[in-house]
This record gives sequence, C-alpha cells and structure tokens, in this order.
Amino acid sequence: MLRVAIVGCGKIADAHAFQIRRISGCEIVAVCDTEPLMARQLSERFQVKRWYSALGDLIEDARPDVVHITTPPESHYKLAHLCLERGCHVYVEKPFTLNEGDARQLVNLANEKQLKLTAGHDGQFSHVARRMRALVQAGYLGGAPVHIESYYCYELGDSSYVRALLSDKQHWVRRLPGKLLHNIISHGIARIAEFLTSDALQIIAHGFVSPQLKRMGEDEIIDELRVIISEDNRTTAYFTFSSQMRPSLHQVRFYGPKNGLILDYDQETLIKLRGKKFKSYLENFIPPVVLSGQYLGNLNGNMQKFLGRDFHMSAGMHHLIESFYCSITHNAPVPIPYREILLTARIMDDIFEQLDVKGAQSTV
Repeated sequence: MLRVAIVGCGKIADAHAFQIRRISGCEIVAVCDTEPLMARQLSERFQVKRWYSALGDLIEDARPDVVHITTPPESHYKLAHLCLERGCHVYVEKPFTLNEGDARQLVNLANEKQLKLTAGHDGQFSHVARRMRALVQAGYLGGAPVHIESYYCYELGDSSYVRALLSDKQHWVRRLPGKLLHNIISHGIARIAEFLTSDALQIIAHGFVSPQLKRMGEDEIIDELRVIISEDNRTTAYFTFSSQMRPSLHQVRFYGPKNGLILDYDQETLIKLRGKKFKSYLENFIPPVVLSGQYLGNLNGNMQKFLGRDFHMSAGMHHLIESFYCSITHNAPVPIPYREILLTARIMDDIFEQLDVKGAQSTV
C-alpha cells in the first residue's frame, strides 16, 4: 500500500485528492499547508487522518512514500528537494520548477537516491492524447513529425484569480520569471517537447500585452505569445498562447512525411489527415464525407466513455498518477521521461529570456 501525502491545499489539491482516492493500492495519509486552516479543511473533506503546517513534520511523522506538490511554482524546487532528500518519490504540479537548472538538480538527486519524479502534464494522458500517441508510435505520420503546431489559449474572463492578479502588484504570479505565461504554458510546450529528439534548438519568441489588458491599465502581464522552434534542421514547431483569439483553442496538429493528425483537447477529438489528395473533383467530395465519419466516430467513443463513467475533466490526471505509482511499485520507467521535463524547462527559459530582453529594450 503506497502512502501518499499532499503539500499545498488549494484548488488543484482537490483534484489530486479525488483522483488518488480512485486508485487502488494507495492511501492519502497526510496533507500539509503553511495556512493550517487550508490543511485542516482538506483533511476533513477527504477523511485524511493527519494534517500539518510544516512539510518536514509531515514526512517525519506520517512517513509517506509519495508526496504530491501542489503549491505555487516558486516553492516547487525547495519542497521537492526536501522530499527527495527524505526518501520520498515526488509528483510536482506544473510548472515543474522555475528554470532548467533547478529541474536538472532535482532529476540528478532523484537518480542518486533511486527515487521517481514526474511533472503534472496530465493533458498528455487524456483519452484522446493516448490515442494520438499510439497512432504516432504505430507510424501513421510516416516518420517523425515534420512540423507541429501547439495552441494553448487562456480566457481571462472575470474570475477572482484574474481580478486578484490584475489588481495586486505583489501577486505571486508577477514574481515568476515568465509571470502569467510561466504558470500556464508548460502544458502547451510539453506537447511539443515530447516529439523533439535533438538538443540543438533554435527558438524565436515574440510576446506582448494585449490591447484589452492595456485598456485595463496593465502594462507588464504578457498575454499574447508566438514562438517558433526549430531543431537542427529537422522538426519545426509553432507555439501559440493567447487570451484573445477565438475560438479559444487547446489543440496540437502534427504533420508528418505521409499523413497528419489534429488533436482537440476541448472537444476530445482526434482527426486523421490523409496526406494524398484524391484526383480531380473527388477531392471536393470524398474528404468531407471521411471527416464527418471521423467526427461521428469520436462522438461515439466519447459517449461510450461517458456512459462507462470514464469521461471526465481529470481523466488525464488519473492516468498520469496511476502510471506514476506503477513506475514506483514495479520499478518501471516514469510516464514522462526526464528528458522531456528538462527540455520543456529549457524552452521556457529561452522564451522568458527573450521576452525579458525585449521588455528591457523597449523601456530604453
């Protein structure tokens, strides 16, 4: 029986606790938050026997095998390092750390201690994402991707989180190297990093504050980002983050030497794109029929999962946590290779460095 603890008892901790309880062979033995009231309310709602305000006390008393870190990003490295030093496997919510250097130190420490680490890129383990990965591995693209497009949008809306971020100049998000982007874009970047094989990357990033935010008096929160990634004259990729474009997309598109794929996370659909064209006017009639059949097939599959009570927003998180626990109990490879975690951090470092330089130049 795996003994599990959660440190950080905010909103995302609820999702973790709910999914952990749905996995056999594990038990949440303790929760922790520097605000005692937060720790206590989570323990009461999920019937966890122990709650703490200090992680060191939790590890010493409850002796967990695995710790889920669901705190703000600036604390991830320190908490994960402590857990590894004390002999715990660690699941770290996104973004993994604030930079590649910290991420690499955690990976090295985990290897030294023969412990397991993973990052909270749960979107890569949704039903539709796993179907996509199986098709790519089976060779549907006809080889490695030639080009990838990743879209990750974020609607600012009028949530309490956004109001607090815009009104509070000391908000913790503003202290991150990439500010709002740092807390969000790792999902979209990781979907590209999974398919990059080279360490020789060229990255061009352009970001700006949208007119909407400027009208609201905001001049430092970048909410529009466009990135071009090229690896050693092989695969190229575009990454788009936007708070303004509509429809608000969460998509990845793959174009291979033979065929393509479109994965839509919002609609839970996976569409195959045939590389060869039909002759003459058949190209105007057959593809729409084929595409409509695929959408109906996606609808049927989603309905079956819904009726089977396996169609929910956190299905990817459930699968990632379960796979991570299996890697621990069976001494198997971790679900997200460390190279992908480090590459995601490296790409984000490069993006934020470019944006910071451009921002400094614009104030001169």
